[in-house]
Amino acid sequence: MFIEKINSPKDLKALDISQLDTLASELRSGLMNRLSKRGGHVGPNFGFVEATIALHYVFDSPRDKFVFDVSHQCYTHKMLTGRREAFFSDEHFGDVSGYTNPEESEHDFFNVGHTSTSVSLACGLAKARDLKGEKGNVVAVIGDGSLSGGEALEGIDFASELESNLIILVNDNDMSIAENHGGLYKNLRELRESDGKCPCNLFKAMGLDYLYVKNGNSIPQLIEAFRKIKDIDHPIAVHLNTIKGCGFEPAVANKEDWHWHMPFDPETGKDIYEGGGENYSDMTCDHLMEKMKADKRVVAMVAAVPTNIGFTEDKRKEAGRQFIDVGIAEEHAVAMASGIARNGGKPVFATHSSFFQRTYDQISQDLCINSNPATLLVNTASVYGMNDITHLGLYDIPMMSNIPNLVYLAPTNCEEYFAMLDWSIEQDRYPVAIRIPCNGVIHTDKPVDTDYSCLNKYRITQKGSNIAIIALGDFYQTGEELSALITEKTGTAPTLINPRYITGVDEEMLTGLKSDHTVVVTLEDGILNGGFGEKIARFYGADSMKVYNYGLKKEFLDRYSVEDVLKDNHLTPEQIFNDIF
Repeated sequence: MFIEKINSPKDLKALDISQLDTLASELRSGLMNRLSKRGGHVGPNFGFVEATIALHYVFDSPRDKFVFDVSHQCYTHKMLTGRREAFFSDEHFGDVSGYTNPEESEHDFFNVGHTSTSVSLACGLAKARDLKGEKGNVVAVIGDGSLSGGEALEGIDFASELESNLIILVNDNDMSIAENHGGLYKNLRELRESDGKCPCNLFKAMGLDYLYVKNGNSIPQLIEAFRKIKDIDHPIAVHLNTIKGCGFEPAVANKEDWHWHMPFDPETGKDIYEGGGENYSDMTCDHLMEKMKADKRVVAMVAAVPTNIGFTEDKRKEAGRQFIDVGIAEEHAVAMASGIARNGGKPVFATHSSFFQRTYDQISQDLCINSNPATLLVNTASVYGMNDITHLGLYDIPMMSNIPNLVYLAPTNCEEYFAMLDWSIEQDRYPVAIRIPCNGVIHTDKPVDTDYSCLNKYRITQKGSNIAIIALGDFYQTGEELSALITEKTGTAPTLINPRYITGVDEEMLTGLKSDHTVVVTLEDGILNGGFGEKIARFYGADSMKVYNYGLKKEFLDRYSVEDVLKDNHLTPEQIFNDIF
């Protein structure tokens, strides 16, 4: 195998061009080995094999610098830069992450996992190169779906200002995670259909030179194009027409399902792990579909991740105009939701917690200052959520709970979640965010409130004495376990409280605890600094009440074990018990 002899891009250059198609086949075998057993981004990696080979064949990494947008298409790059064992040897899967990582290799320049950033990062690399009087190519790789992100357009708009070498490689496979949305994709289609010759050209309009490559999965065509623009002295957009999932038919035939995929049988494409059972994505979709059927003003909104709340292609078609996918444009989604709410609509915008990080200004300025009653569903906001360093959902509480006028709710079970969602959609006074539970679908046979308009009123679910446990959201069940342990060990039951509201303090209840409690324990599924527990500790600051705050320390975690993180943060009932006794 050729790949066995490639330990760096220099080894790749020793091959004849005629041998590179065989290498591509070998690289796809490595992709298949890892992805079928571990899961990951199938379509992006299979579709970018040839382009990555051609990049390393023509350019001279790391002197020439590649910046991969999202970097979920970097697996071939990793195999060609000394990390092939992480794809061909199962025992080495854990050696590398699913994204570029400077700690792994000198050929990686950024730890990247969010979208639309590569052009801006590459502009910075190019500017520093020019300031130092150095040479070398800087190549930003960006997919067509990422072009709708505001930062991508800002970066492209600035790029022509450099007046020096900058290559923007546009990997156009006519797909985001799902289908693309927005007017610029009409121009990309026109460019593809005209072989890059149509008079309307968004890249030229932004001041860039332009080159089109009709077959972005043809190594000879790619090498020819890259040789033309290597060492160019001005910014250029190189537009590649590629096939997402190329080389694996199931991924080509169903691009949305195979953008990211769980482990599967490489022969049949069937999932190894059978799904089934209740999940909040499908249940949220079904609930919203019923709301939309009953009220034409209700609209479900997503930003390129429709299945994060269960809107598969058939559900999107059924919802029709009451479903909106804005593409990769979360900031636009929040501002648009505010506009819909202001004009009498009932918008529900859902995305992952780490993607909400891009929307702080819109939540604060466009939504909350105006107090427009939109609903934000915050998904995977939990230690139980995604665990890649770039996709952590742990930072939402400090970010969102301190924005004035926003009501941020943390349900503890399925019935409470849907009660909160119903209330939020129907009320017309507050912008509301709701944490979608992430620790499994847990039901209760106890009644839940249906009206949350009397803000910041906590609920005592078990009346006890001496110790009060205030357990927020997904950690409520930990609070139940801790309560049972304290009762068993001491013979005295503590008080257990479901706070429900992340954004405020129930001063009346907390004051009442002073009469027969000496210790308060707070539990939150998020970062302690600036979080929920600190609000409680601050309330009791002048009193003798002993307050223990439990949550996660402020750090960037990567590919962690939940069990290990909980133990490291003293978040098991046994550890907490030992701390307070």
